[in-house]
Amino acid sequence: MELSLKNKNAVVCGSTRGIGLAIAKELALAGANCILFARNEGLLKEIVHRLPGNSGQEHDYRVADFSEPAAVKAAIESVVSKINIHILINNTGGPPPGPIAEASADTFENAFRQHIIISQLLAQCVLPGMKKEGYGRIINIISTSVKIPLNNLGVSNTIRAAVAAWAKTLSNETGQYNITVNNILPGSTKTDRLDNLIEETVKKEHTGREMVEKEMTDKIPLKRFGLPEEIANVAAFLASPAASYVNGASIPVD
Repeated sequence: MELSLKNKNAVVCGSTRGIGLAIAKELALAGANCILFARNEGLLKEIVHRLPGNSGQEHDYRVADFSEPAAVKAAIESVVSKINIHILINNTGGPPPGPIAEASADTFENAFRQHIIISQLLAQCVLPGMKKEGYGRIINIISTSVKIPLNNLGVSNTIRAAVAAWAKTLSNETGQYNITVNNILPGSTKTDRLDNLIEETVKKEHTGREMVEKEMTDKIPLKRFGLPEEIANVAAFLASPAASYVNGASIPVD
């Protein structure tokens, strides 16, 4: 089974922490040249030098705030003007929690911009190079809410489903060029976002953190939260030649 990503170039979004960082490390271990996208330049500089690498591998970064589409477009254009991208990891923090009935129009618009518009801009910029190379992998990190909406995550549930529909549509258009588009649906994974959601529940229900975590993990067959590395393993497989006939799929890792 061919899992090597040697000589492949990957753009990894939201790659300074959590799942994005774990994916960047895993792709680098597999041999890819990783270009990190995030808004914190200090962290980007630190992390890019700590990524695994062998002779010939080159890692880089671009500062990109996903609330500013024009800035993200400029950043990705600066990359594709020099190299062709083989792998795109669309990953960004989810919308704030709360009941959908209380969500403002601005909250929906911001989420749509950060998750749909940004993904579209990035895909449009990397697709010509993928077609030229005859190899492309677009992988979107979404949520299990695509399958079953999660309580108190009204905007997130809505936007995640929209991303899944966007990805499925794109996969039907790009498959003929050996470009696959797939979604990973992480369950409750140990990240800053999970920590924030737990704290939000603690405040809302006036209960203890241990009790909230137990209620959450009791619903998980493995009785524990996932690790970012466990999501990254699936992303690395989908990015590899071994996953050449996996296209338009939404894969729960939960």
